[in-house]
Amino acid sequence: MENHDMKSEGMKMDGKVCGPEGCGCKCGHHRVMPWLLVLLGLDFLLASLGVLTWGFVNVTWPILLIIAGFSKMCRCCNH
Repeated sequence: MENHDMKSEGMKMDGKVCGPEGCGCKCGHHRVMPWLLVLLGLDFLLASLGVLTWGFVNVTWPILLIIAGFSKMCRCCNH
């Protein structure tokens, strides 16, 4: 039997993966929040530049915040 280093392979514990960089949830849906923040910033920037109308921004920013709220509900790692 080979002796495997748990840190190099990563060990799954309670939905979290522990590796050389530390422990944390590696679920794909956790990548949603950074993208939503970028979209929210672009929303306001493009409206300020006149590319988007403020009416469009008034509709989209609450939708982006609602999606961000749902993305924070993680059943896999209990966050």
